[in-house]
Amino acid sequence: MGAKDHHTAVIQLFDLLESRYAMRVIWALSDGHPQTFRLLQDSVGGVTPNTLNTRLKELRAAHLVDHGGDGYRLTSQGADLARRMNDVQQFASKWSHQQARAAAAAHQPHA
Repeated sequence: MGAKDHHTAVIQLFDLLESRYAMRVIWALSDGHPQTFRLLQDSVGGVTPNTLNTRLKELRAAHLVDHGGDGYRLTSQGADLARRMNDVQQFASKWSHQQARAAAAAHQPHA
């Protein structure tokens, strides 16, 4: 796989994840417990049944979410993605604090 192919794969993944509620569905299922459609709708919050159904179809087609007798759950690939998203969340938190500190320092009067 060349660099261009890797770039294309990242863009495809980000396109899927920036779809409304896609990341929230992954977060909601990241604890490993299967959830029924109704429970997942409550976990995600604010999502219409139609939108959730569409997002679940897309995530299932991408092999990130699966459905068994006990409800929706992350596939092993989906669980791997959730772990990596947790790393990004930790990075984002540190980055946000650094941005806030830099902004506060920029507004301090110089002595």
